[in-house]
Amino acid sequence: MKRWHIRDIILVTILAIFMGVIFWVITPLYSALTAVFAPMGLQPLANEILLGVWTMAGPLAGFVIRIPGAATLGELLGAVVEMFLGGIWGAGTLISGVVQGFGSELGFMATRYRHYNWVTLTLSALTTTLVTFAWSLAREGYIAYHLGFLLLLFAVRFASVFVFGGILTKLITNLLDRAHVLKH
Repeated sequence: MKRWHIRDIILVTILAIFMGVIFWVITPLYSALTAVFAPMGLQPLANEILLGVWTMAGPLAGFVIRIPGAATLGELLGAVVEMFLGGIWGAGTLISGVVQGFGSELGFMATRYRHYNWVTLTLSALTTTLVTFAWSLAREGYIAYHLGFLLLLFAVRFASVFVFGGILTKLITNLLDRAHVLKH
């Protein structure tokens, strides 16, 4: 199994800084979507639609670095950047970063960090969705919603996480491979 080197630490840090800025930049979009959905009582959909962006640092770091812990570290460092830029959730962002990163990490663990393909990215999207949704049930009060609405929220969350943490992650790593940035 590959071990951490200074190059890996620098790369995960650069990815996290980039993603942390994106996390912070999309916050106004979250606020706008929440305002649009609120009159219909659907404001949690704003979170679900954008959650894939907020969880993308984990699968991106895990898929690029390919070392155990990279997904968790990438997501946590992205959360640190978002928090220091003045993210609206403050230090709570760090807890979310750990939860989201761990969720992504589970997908890589499932393949024992040996396979880096669509199956791994799909597993990562699924485990991220499951872990973060369980967190939302407890922390954000989702447990109070009726089953039909919960299923809608879960489906939208999985789609968002798969699009950003799966499809976009794969496209980015393909570009980095073609640019000879990655050495696997």
